[in-house]
Amino acid sequence: MTIFAKTVARGAIPGLAGAVLGSMAFVFPAQAIDISGAGATFPYPVYARWAQAYQQETGTSVNYQAIGSGGGIRQIKERTVTFGASDSPLKPEDLEKAGLVQFPMLMGGVVPIINVKGVKPGQLKLDGATLAKIYLGTIETWDDPAIKALNPGLELPDLAIAPIYRADGSGTNFLFTNYLSEVSPEFKEQVGSNTSVQWPAGIGARGNEGVAAMAGRTRGAIGYVEFAYAKQNKMTDAVLKSRDGEWVAPASEAFQAAAAGADWTRNPGFYVILTNQPGPGSWPITGASFILMPREPKDAEASRSALRFFDWAYANGDKMAEDLGYVPMPDTVVKQVEQTWASGFANVNGEALWNGDQR
Repeated sequence: MTIFAKTVARGAIPGLAGAVLGSMAFVFPAQAIDISGAGATFPYPVYARWAQAYQQETGTSVNYQAIGSGGGIRQIKERTVTFGASDSPLKPEDLEKAGLVQFPMLMGGVVPIINVKGVKPGQLKLDGATLAKIYLGTIETWDDPAIKALNPGLELPDLAIAPIYRADGSGTNFLFTNYLSEVSPEFKEQVGSNTSVQWPAGIGARGNEGVAAMAGRTRGAIGYVEFAYAKQNKMTDAVLKSRDGEWVAPASEAFQAAAAGADWTRNPGFYVILTNQPGPGSWPITGASFILMPREPKDAEASRSALRFFDWAYANGDKMAEDLGYVPMPDTVVKQVEQTWASGFANVNGEALWNGDQR
Protein backbone atom coordinates (compact mmCIF):
# COMPACT_ATOMS: atom_id res chain seq x y z
CA MET A 1 0.00 0.00 0.00
CA THR A 2 1.34 3.43 -0.91
CA ILE A 3 1.88 6.15 1.69
CA PHE A 4 -1.05 8.06 0.17
CA ALA A 5 -3.30 5.00 0.35
CA LYS A 6 -2.41 4.64 4.02
CA THR A 7 -3.36 8.29 4.56
CA VAL A 8 -6.76 7.73 2.96
CA ALA A 9 -7.25 4.46 4.84
CA ARG A 10 -6.84 6.31 8.12
CA GLY A 11 -9.73 8.55 7.02
CA ALA A 12 -7.60 11.66 6.53
CA ILE A 13 -8.33 14.10 3.72
CA PRO A 14 -5.29 16.05 2.49
CA GLY A 15 -4.97 19.58 3.85
CA LEU A 16 -2.90 22.50 2.73
CA ALA A 17 0.30 20.60 3.34
CA GLY A 18 -0.89 18.02 0.85
CA ALA A 19 -1.65 20.42 -1.98
CA VAL A 20 0.35 18.36 -4.45
CA LEU A 21 -1.95 15.38 -3.99
CA GLY A 22 -4.44 16.70 -6.53
CA SER A 23 -2.34 15.14 -9.28
CA MET A 24 -2.04 11.79 -7.52
CA ALA A 25 -4.30 8.77 -7.48
CA PHE A 26 -5.92 7.02 -4.58
CA VAL A 27 -4.79 3.45 -5.14
CA PHE A 28 -5.38 0.23 -3.27
CA PRO A 29 -3.99 -3.23 -3.92
CA ALA A 30 -5.79 -4.76 -6.88
CA GLN A 31 -7.95 -7.65 -5.74
CA ALA A 32 -10.63 -7.40 -8.43
CA ILE A 33 -11.17 -5.61 -11.72
CA ASP A 34 -9.43 -2.25 -11.43
CA ILE A 35 -11.57 0.87 -11.82
CA SER A 36 -9.67 3.78 -13.36
CA GLY A 37 -10.95 7.32 -13.50
CA ALA A 38 -9.71 10.88 -13.86
CA GLY A 39 -11.06 14.39 -13.73
CA ALA A 40 -12.58 16.94 -11.38
CA THR A 41 -10.91 17.92 -8.13
CA PHE A 42 -14.28 19.21 -6.84
CA PRO A 43 -15.50 15.70 -5.72
CA TYR A 44 -12.03 14.34 -4.87
CA PRO A 45 -12.40 14.26 -1.06
CA VAL A 46 -15.60 12.20 -1.15
CA TYR A 47 -14.42 9.94 -3.97
CA ALA A 48 -11.38 9.14 -1.83
CA ARG A 49 -13.57 8.39 1.17
CA TRP A 50 -15.92 6.21 -0.90
CA ALA A 51 -13.01 4.36 -2.50
CA GLN A 52 -11.50 3.48 0.85
CA ALA A 53 -14.80 2.14 2.19
CA TYR A 54 -15.61 0.28 -1.03
CA GLN A 55 -12.20 -1.39 -1.14
CA GLN A 56 -12.60 -2.57 2.45
CA GLU A 57 -16.05 -4.00 1.69
CA THR A 58 -15.47 -5.54 -1.74
CA GLY A 59 -11.74 -5.75 -2.38
CA THR A 60 -12.17 -3.73 -5.59
CA SER A 61 -9.66 -0.93 -6.10
CA VAL A 62 -10.46 2.52 -7.42
CA ASN A 63 -7.71 4.57 -9.04
CA TYR A 64 -8.87 8.17 -9.51
CA GLN A 65 -6.57 10.96 -10.65
CA ALA A 66 -7.79 14.42 -9.62
CA ILE A 67 -6.44 16.33 -12.62
CA GLY A 68 -9.31 18.74 -13.27
CA SER A 69 -12.48 18.43 -15.32
CA GLY A 70 -10.75 19.35 -18.56
CA GLY A 71 -8.24 16.54 -18.13
CA GLY A 72 -10.98 14.08 -17.21
CA ILE A 73 -12.99 14.93 -20.32
CA ARG A 74 -9.90 14.57 -22.48
CA GLN A 75 -8.94 11.19 -21.02
CA ILE A 76 -12.42 9.67 -21.33
CA LYS A 77 -12.65 10.88 -24.93
CA GLU A 78 -9.31 9.17 -25.57
CA ARG A 79 -10.62 6.05 -23.74
CA THR A 80 -7.56 5.88 -21.48
CA VAL A 81 -9.69 5.55 -18.30
CA THR A 82 -12.88 3.70 -17.41
CA PHE A 83 -14.66 6.91 -16.43
CA GLY A 84 -14.11 10.64 -16.51
CA ALA A 85 -15.44 13.18 -14.02
CA SER A 86 -16.44 16.77 -14.72
CA ASP A 87 -18.22 19.54 -12.84
CA SER A 88 -19.03 21.16 -16.18
CA PRO A 89 -21.69 19.00 -17.84
CA LEU A 90 -21.31 18.23 -21.51
CA LYS A 91 -24.18 19.31 -23.71
CA PRO A 92 -26.29 16.54 -25.28
CA GLU A 93 -24.84 17.18 -28.74
CA ASP A 94 -21.28 16.92 -27.36
CA LEU A 95 -22.13 13.64 -25.61
CA GLU A 96 -23.52 12.26 -28.86
CA LYS A 97 -20.46 13.33 -30.83
CA ALA A 98 -18.06 11.77 -28.28
CA GLY A 99 -20.16 8.63 -27.78
CA LEU A 100 -20.50 9.20 -24.03
CA VAL A 101 -23.09 8.62 -21.31
CA GLN A 102 -23.29 11.30 -18.57
CA PHE A 103 -24.90 11.21 -15.12
CA PRO A 104 -24.68 13.29 -11.90
CA MET A 105 -22.98 11.75 -8.87
CA LEU A 106 -23.39 14.41 -6.17
CA MET A 107 -23.78 18.15 -5.61
CA GLY A 108 -21.84 20.79 -3.73
CA GLY A 109 -20.91 24.43 -3.60
CA VAL A 110 -18.00 26.63 -4.66
CA VAL A 111 -17.13 29.20 -2.01
CA PRO A 112 -14.98 32.35 -1.93
CA ILE A 113 -12.11 32.07 0.56
CA ILE A 114 -10.09 35.02 1.85
CA ASN A 115 -6.87 35.70 3.74
CA VAL A 116 -7.32 39.04 5.47
CA LYS A 117 -5.98 39.39 9.00
CA GLY A 118 -8.72 40.04 11.55
CA VAL A 119 -11.58 38.88 9.31
CA LYS A 120 -13.17 35.67 10.57
CA PRO A 121 -15.15 33.02 8.64
CA GLY A 122 -18.61 34.28 7.68
CA GLN A 123 -17.87 37.93 8.51
CA LEU A 124 -17.18 39.31 5.04
CA LYS A 125 -20.20 39.91 2.79
CA LEU A 126 -19.91 40.08 -0.99
CA ASP A 127 -22.43 40.35 -3.78
CA GLY A 128 -21.91 39.03 -7.27
CA ALA A 129 -21.22 42.40 -8.89
CA THR A 130 -18.48 43.21 -6.38
CA LEU A 131 -16.91 39.76 -6.66
CA ALA A 132 -16.87 40.13 -10.45
CA LYS A 133 -15.12 43.50 -10.21
CA ILE A 134 -12.48 41.98 -7.91
CA TYR A 135 -11.71 39.32 -10.53
CA LEU A 136 -11.82 41.89 -13.33
CA GLY A 137 -9.17 43.86 -11.43
CA THR A 138 -11.28 47.02 -11.08
CA ILE A 139 -11.58 46.66 -7.28
CA GLU A 140 -8.00 46.44 -6.02
CA THR A 141 -7.99 46.96 -2.23
CA TRP A 142 -9.95 45.53 0.68
CA ASP A 143 -11.02 48.98 1.88
CA ASP A 144 -12.61 49.84 -1.49
CA PRO A 145 -15.87 51.77 -0.97
CA ALA A 146 -17.90 49.04 -2.70
CA ILE A 147 -16.70 46.38 -0.23
CA LYS A 148 -17.06 48.71 2.76
CA ALA A 149 -20.64 49.55 1.76
CA LEU A 150 -21.54 45.85 2.00
CA ASN A 151 -19.75 45.49 5.34
CA PRO A 152 -20.56 48.43 7.63
CA GLY A 153 -18.80 48.06 10.95
CA LEU A 154 -16.21 45.56 9.68
CA GLU A 155 -12.62 46.82 9.86
CA LEU A 156 -11.10 46.33 6.42
CA PRO A 157 -7.44 47.21 5.78
CA ASP A 158 -5.84 49.30 3.08
CA LEU A 159 -4.41 46.12 1.62
CA ALA A 160 -4.04 45.01 -1.98
CA ILE A 161 -6.41 42.22 -3.05
CA ALA A 162 -4.66 39.20 -4.58
CA PRO A 163 -7.22 37.25 -6.63
CA ILE A 164 -6.31 33.55 -6.93
CA TYR A 165 -7.81 31.65 -9.85
CA ARG A 166 -7.73 28.12 -11.26
CA ALA A 167 -5.02 27.97 -13.91
CA ASP A 168 -6.10 24.55 -15.17
CA GLY A 169 -9.24 23.61 -17.06
CA SER A 170 -11.77 22.81 -14.37
CA GLY A 171 -15.44 22.48 -13.53
CA THR A 172 -14.85 24.71 -10.50
CA ASN A 173 -13.76 27.40 -12.98
CA PHE A 174 -16.89 26.75 -15.01
CA LEU A 175 -19.22 27.13 -12.00
CA PHE A 176 -17.47 30.27 -10.74
CA THR A 177 -17.29 31.99 -14.13
CA ASN A 178 -20.83 30.91 -15.00
CA TYR A 179 -22.09 32.59 -11.83
CA LEU A 180 -20.08 35.78 -12.42
CA SER A 181 -21.31 35.90 -16.02
CA GLU A 182 -24.90 35.58 -14.74
CA VAL A 183 -24.57 38.56 -12.39
CA SER A 184 -22.18 40.82 -14.30
CA PRO A 185 -22.64 41.72 -17.99
CA GLU A 186 -19.14 43.22 -17.91
CA PHE A 187 -17.61 39.95 -16.71
CA LYS A 188 -19.61 37.99 -19.29
CA GLU A 189 -18.32 40.19 -22.08
CA GLN A 190 -14.68 40.40 -20.97
CA VAL A 191 -14.09 36.91 -19.53
CA GLY A 192 -17.11 34.69 -20.12
CA SER A 193 -18.01 31.27 -18.78
CA ASN A 194 -15.87 28.20 -19.41
CA THR A 195 -13.68 25.57 -17.80
CA SER A 196 -10.67 27.64 -18.80
CA VAL A 197 -10.68 31.42 -19.34
CA GLN A 198 -8.25 34.31 -19.73
CA TRP A 199 -8.22 36.08 -16.37
CA PRO A 200 -7.46 39.82 -16.49
CA ALA A 201 -5.98 39.89 -12.97
CA GLY A 202 -4.62 37.64 -10.26
CA ILE A 203 -2.41 34.60 -9.62
CA GLY A 204 -3.03 31.15 -11.08
CA ALA A 205 -2.91 27.86 -9.16
CA ARG A 206 -3.72 24.30 -10.17
CA GLY A 207 -6.57 22.36 -8.60
CA ASN A 208 -8.76 23.12 -5.61
CA GLU A 209 -5.80 22.13 -3.43
CA GLY A 210 -3.51 24.57 -5.21
CA VAL A 211 -5.94 27.48 -4.89
CA ALA A 212 -6.49 26.69 -1.20
CA ALA A 213 -2.73 26.49 -0.60
CA MET A 214 -1.95 29.70 -2.51
CA ALA A 215 -4.72 31.63 -0.76
CA GLY A 216 -3.57 30.31 2.61
CA ARG A 217 -0.07 31.69 2.20
CA THR A 218 -0.84 34.94 0.30
CA ARG A 219 -1.66 38.00 2.38
CA GLY A 220 -4.77 39.76 1.06
CA ALA A 221 -5.78 36.81 -1.10
CA ILE A 222 -9.22 35.82 -2.32
CA GLY A 223 -9.84 32.50 -4.06
CA TYR A 224 -12.62 30.03 -4.79
CA VAL A 225 -12.69 26.33 -3.91
CA GLU A 226 -15.15 23.51 -3.42
CA PHE A 227 -16.73 23.74 0.04
CA ALA A 228 -15.13 20.50 1.29
CA TYR A 229 -11.66 21.99 0.79
CA ALA A 230 -12.59 25.17 2.64
CA LYS A 231 -14.14 23.11 5.45
CA GLN A 232 -11.30 20.59 5.78
CA ASN A 233 -8.60 23.28 5.68
CA LYS A 234 -10.49 25.66 7.99
CA MET A 235 -10.35 28.47 5.42
CA THR A 236 -12.03 31.82 5.99
CA ASP A 237 -15.08 31.83 3.73
CA ALA A 238 -17.34 34.70 2.73
CA VAL A 239 -21.11 35.20 2.77
CA LEU A 240 -22.77 35.86 -0.60
CA LYS A 241 -25.95 37.68 -1.59
CA SER A 242 -28.37 35.30 -3.27
CA ARG A 243 -30.45 35.95 -6.37
CA ASP A 244 -33.38 36.75 -4.01
CA GLY A 245 -31.29 39.33 -2.12
CA GLU A 246 -30.60 37.23 1.01
CA TRP A 247 -27.23 36.98 2.70
CA VAL A 248 -26.43 33.25 2.61
CA ALA A 249 -23.58 31.35 4.25
CA PRO A 250 -22.14 28.26 2.52
CA ALA A 251 -23.59 25.05 3.96
CA SER A 252 -25.14 21.80 2.77
CA GLU A 253 -28.62 23.22 3.39
CA ALA A 254 -27.87 26.17 1.11
CA PHE A 255 -26.65 23.83 -1.66
CA GLN A 256 -29.79 21.72 -1.25
CA ALA A 257 -31.92 24.87 -1.52
CA ALA A 258 -30.23 25.77 -4.81
CA ALA A 259 -30.89 22.29 -6.20
CA ALA A 260 -34.48 22.06 -4.93
CA GLY A 261 -36.12 23.26 -8.13
CA ALA A 262 -33.81 21.50 -10.59
CA ASP A 263 -35.53 19.58 -13.37
CA TRP A 264 -33.15 16.72 -14.13
CA THR A 265 -35.37 15.36 -16.90
CA ARG A 266 -35.42 18.62 -18.86
CA ASN A 267 -32.43 17.80 -21.06
CA PRO A 268 -30.83 14.54 -22.19
CA GLY A 269 -27.62 13.72 -20.39
CA PHE A 270 -28.84 15.36 -17.14
CA TYR A 271 -27.56 18.71 -18.42
CA VAL A 272 -28.40 20.93 -15.42
CA ILE A 273 -26.55 24.04 -14.19
CA LEU A 274 -27.40 25.18 -10.65
CA THR A 275 -25.71 28.59 -10.40
CA ASN A 276 -27.67 31.70 -9.35
CA GLN A 277 -30.84 29.75 -8.58
CA PRO A 278 -33.85 31.49 -6.95
CA GLY A 279 -35.41 30.35 -3.70
CA PRO A 280 -35.00 30.95 0.04
CA GLY A 281 -31.52 30.21 1.38
CA SER A 282 -30.12 29.28 -2.04
CA TRP A 283 -26.30 29.33 -2.36
CA PRO A 284 -25.54 31.07 -5.67
CA ILE A 285 -22.49 28.99 -6.74
CA THR A 286 -23.87 25.47 -6.54
CA GLY A 287 -23.21 22.69 -9.00
CA ALA A 288 -23.32 18.97 -9.64
CA SER A 289 -20.38 16.71 -10.39
CA PHE A 290 -20.85 14.35 -13.33
CA ILE A 291 -19.49 10.99 -14.44
CA LEU A 292 -18.72 10.34 -18.12
CA MET A 293 -18.45 6.83 -19.58
CA PRO A 294 -18.26 5.45 -23.14
CA ARG A 295 -21.58 4.38 -24.63
CA GLU A 296 -19.70 1.47 -26.24
CA PRO A 297 -17.07 0.54 -23.62
CA LYS A 298 -13.72 -0.84 -24.72
CA ASP A 299 -13.60 -2.99 -21.58
CA ALA A 300 -17.14 -4.05 -20.65
CA GLU A 301 -16.13 -5.74 -17.40
CA ALA A 302 -14.27 -2.65 -16.18
CA SER A 303 -17.32 -0.52 -17.01
CA ARG A 304 -19.61 -2.92 -15.14
CA SER A 305 -17.25 -2.75 -12.19
CA ALA A 306 -17.38 1.06 -12.26
CA LEU A 307 -21.20 1.03 -12.35
CA ARG A 308 -21.24 -1.32 -9.34
CA PHE A 309 -19.06 1.19 -7.48
CA PHE A 310 -21.32 4.12 -8.38
CA ASP A 311 -24.40 2.07 -7.46
CA TRP A 312 -22.81 1.27 -4.10
CA ALA A 313 -21.98 4.96 -3.56
CA TYR A 314 -25.56 6.01 -4.28
CA ALA A 315 -26.83 3.41 -1.80
CA ASN A 316 -24.20 3.68 0.94
CA GLY A 317 -22.27 6.91 0.52
CA ASP A 318 -24.75 9.61 1.54
CA LYS A 319 -23.49 10.11 5.08
CA MET A 320 -19.85 10.21 4.00
CA ALA A 321 -20.77 12.84 1.42
CA GLU A 322 -22.79 14.90 3.92
CA ASP A 323 -19.98 14.77 6.50
CA LEU A 324 -17.73 16.45 3.95
CA GLY A 325 -20.28 19.12 3.02
CA TYR A 326 -21.61 17.58 -0.21
CA VAL A 327 -25.26 16.99 -1.11
CA PRO A 328 -26.24 13.45 -2.22
CA MET A 329 -28.39 13.06 -5.30
CA PRO A 330 -32.12 12.66 -4.52
CA ASP A 331 -33.50 9.13 -4.79
CA THR A 332 -35.71 10.17 -7.71
CA VAL A 333 -32.64 11.25 -9.68
CA VAL A 334 -30.76 8.07 -8.76
CA LYS A 335 -33.63 6.02 -10.21
CA GLN A 336 -33.45 8.06 -13.43
CA VAL A 337 -29.68 7.52 -13.56
CA GLU A 338 -29.97 3.75 -13.20
CA GLN A 339 -32.66 3.69 -15.88
CA THR A 340 -30.12 5.45 -18.10
CA TRP A 341 -27.55 2.78 -17.24
CA ALA A 342 -30.00 0.08 -18.35
CA SER A 343 -30.76 1.71 -21.70
CA GLY A 344 -27.96 4.16 -22.47
CA PHE A 345 -25.06 1.75 -23.03
CA ALA A 346 -24.63 -0.50 -26.04
CA ASN A 347 -25.23 -4.20 -25.46
CA VAL A 348 -22.13 -6.35 -25.17
CA ASN A 349 -22.44 -9.78 -26.81
CA GLY A 350 -26.21 -9.35 -26.70
CA GLU A 351 -26.21 -8.55 -22.98
CA ALA A 352 -27.03 -5.19 -21.38
CA LEU A 353 -24.10 -3.59 -19.60
CA TRP A 354 -26.35 -2.92 -16.58
CA ASN A 355 -29.51 -4.79 -15.67
CA GLY A 356 -29.96 -3.66 -12.08
CA ASP A 357 -29.17 -6.97 -10.37
CA GLN A 358 -25.37 -6.87 -10.59
CA ARG A 359 -24.78 -5.53 -7.09
